[in-house]
Amino acid sequence: MGYDYLQLLYLRPLQRLPVLLLVSSERNTGKTTFLNLLKLIFGGNVTFNTNEDFRSQFNDDWAGKLLICVDEVLLNRREDSERIKNLSTARSYKAEAKGRDRREVEFFGKFVLCSNNERNPVLIEAAETRYWVRRIPPLTHDDQQLLARMQTEIPGLLFFLQQRTLSTREESRLWFSPRLLTTEALRRIIHYNRSKPEAEMLSIIRDILDGEKLEEYQFDVSDMVNMLEIRGIRVDHPTVRRTLTESWQLRSAPPTYYQRYTITYNGLTQRQESKTARIYTVTRKLLDELLNDVSGL
Repeated sequence: MGYDYLQLLYLRPLQRLPVLLLVSSERNTGKTTFLNLLKLIFGGNVTFNTNEDFRSQFNDDWAGKLLICVDEVLLNRREDSERIKNLSTARSYKAEAKGRDRREVEFFGKFVLCSNNERNPVLIEAAETRYWVRRIPPLTHDDQQLLARMQTEIPGLLFFLQQRTLSTREESRLWFSPRLLTTEALRRIIHYNRSKPEAEMLSIIRDILDGEKLEEYQFDVSDMVNMLEIRGIRVDHPTVRRTLTESWQLRSAPPTYYQRYTITYNGLTQRQESKTARIYTVTRKLLDELLNDVSGL
């Protein structure tokens, strides 16, 4: 996939591609060297931004670039995440320079981000398909001349990219199939960014499925709100419903008569009187997917 990514950058610059995020808590991995290699290959079509540059309203210096690179990225606010997601698929953008009116320009930029923070360099939610996160292992030995030696190989690399056949085919608006973008590093970030109520909801459902030896658990929003309160988490009905529908991609069934199970204050599961309500159903398979942070991918 790595060669495909470079090949598409080089031969199809207008093709939308996922945000490439390279992470490693270890030093001497070559992440910055890779950014410098991209600069050598694409020249003036590459710009290096800081976190503050990305957040600034003045973006005229990078809005027309092919590659926007951020080293030591820390864009973990929700507004940062929404901006990256929108730009990764945008066809046009409002460019603004200090002292000049904003103007609409064609936007074809791709983001390459690097970070030593493996947990939350960027806010990524479950079911998000616009990031390709790769954990980079450290180099086996130091080579102070690595970038210089790589520079001499650039003509050969570009010839290779022109001649090779892509190993993937276009399967999404960002070319790669979402399943190819699923990595352990992506799962780790999604897991860390999961809210406390959502994490507790998963824990409650797992306890009930295991305790009652069920293959699926049915509940309504009020059931879950009450059990979260028992676990010491006060949350309103809209928040729970939003997690179920937006993060877990569930839809409520029409009013259904169902067997209720709840968590008691001493941590045990317990059958309750059945009732009729608009219920949600979580199967054991779906729970496993959610716990593995690959929901929707």
